[in-house]
Amino acid sequence: MDKNLFMKRTVVTLMKFVFTAVQGIVFAFFWYGYYNNIMATPYFKRGNFALIGLYIVIFVVFGKLFGGYKVGVAKVQDIIYSMSLAVIATNLIAFLQLSLIQREFVPFTPLILMTVLGVLLSMAWAGVANSLYSYIYPPKKLLVVYGDRNPSDFIRKLKSRRDKYNISEMISINAGERRILAKAKDYEAVVLWDLPDEFRNKLVKYCFEQKIGCYLTPKVSDIILFGSENLHLFDTPLVYCDNKGIKPEQAMMKRIMDIVLSAIGIIAVSPFMLLAAAAIKLYDKGPVIYKQKRLTEGEKEFYIYKFRSMRVDSEKDGAILAKKNDSRITPVGNILRTLHIDELPQLFNILKGDMSLVGPRPERREIMDKYSQELPEFPYRLRMKAGLTGYAQVYGKYNTTPYDKLKLDLYYIEHYSLKLDIKIILLTLKIFFQKETSEGVESWQRDAAEKRDGKITPLNNIKGEQVTV
Repeated sequence: MDKNLFMKRTVVTLMKFVFTAVQGIVFAFFWYGYYNNIMATPYFKRGNFALIGLYIVIFVVFGKLFGGYKVGVAKVQDIIYSMSLAVIATNLIAFLQLSLIQREFVPFTPLILMTVLGVLLSMAWAGVANSLYSYIYPPKKLLVVYGDRNPSDFIRKLKSRRDKYNISEMISINAGERRILAKAKDYEAVVLWDLPDEFRNKLVKYCFEQKIGCYLTPKVSDIILFGSENLHLFDTPLVYCDNKGIKPEQAMMKRIMDIVLSAIGIIAVSPFMLLAAAAIKLYDKGPVIYKQKRLTEGEKEFYIYKFRSMRVDSEKDGAILAKKNDSRITPVGNILRTLHIDELPQLFNILKGDMSLVGPRPERREIMDKYSQELPEFPYRLRMKAGLTGYAQVYGKYNTTPYDKLKLDLYYIEHYSLKLDIKIILLTLKIFFQKETSEGVESWQRDAAEKRDGKITPLNNIKGEQVTV
């Protein structure tokens, strides 16, 4: 292993260990100082250690699940948010655990203090850890090599993380292989964006030979291969892609989980649904439920149910995705969309079997047809039943481009497991209050595929030819 990489992993591991140990010490303080003293049968020595150890294990599980340990990778605010959720989730489980031990609900106030302290420590640790990481390991200088497609959207995403990616130069594939390989030697890492397969393979091998870091965006065929099975039948490597979707036993378990969780969910959120319905009705006297045709597995059409968040005449000019600061959204609808309460009636779709809890986002026929004109592979998403939440919904946004949405959904389909479904459901809780996940498309777009033709996008501080959008 590269010495620098070994040191980097060691530093990050030490920072994670210190923070985890501090959280364990906080729980130990409240356990020894209060909770153990009120127990009917106080714990001693190994019992104390076992309880504190279990707390740490649960905290680490939630911390990893929510992505709170991604020092040097995630933004500071994302780490704070993720670790705060991990603290809250772990302390709720600790409350239930202590109540079961005591056989009655234990006082909640010390737990609230412990949670507040844990969140404050998360904020301090995230800031210090990321600053220390950036100081020791400044962002790598990157060379972006792009193909015939315009890279502006991708560059904007990279530039939003200047703490991690330092795009020093861009070069088109049209510059020629010799010039590109010569330039690659001067950089710590190379980003390969949408290159033809033959040329991309040469660059990947060259970076491997020269020990140059290599980032690349996968193509649809790459993602299909991600889910392949390695076969060792003879002395030639062979991979097998089943391409038939999830197995029957997986589909059965998924449906059982859908029925159970949607039924529980309907009962649990019924007060919020009643309040939402009353608020919509009182605001403009219009219909409460918005019903619309969408597509699910095998391009089967169904009516999706949502709380109406827009004016009654919002689509008089045809199907248009919600925009940022969309004037069609009512004040009540804005609150419902921010809190994702407008999606709750889809629990009835799930109970009926039209949808699943987890799966690709259901699209309208006209939008699907439009996306398919540019991306013939877009219908591949319909290999599985549409979902209330999903891989693309968790890791993407409402306005994620169709191409990126396709790749995210295909990744989910090719890696499907019940464990992945449970992880996505839990991660949905993480993004619940993150506004950017529900942001609409730009004001000049009718859908996420529409682009502004001819507008020059300045790429400040980046060498290389300017590109157009």
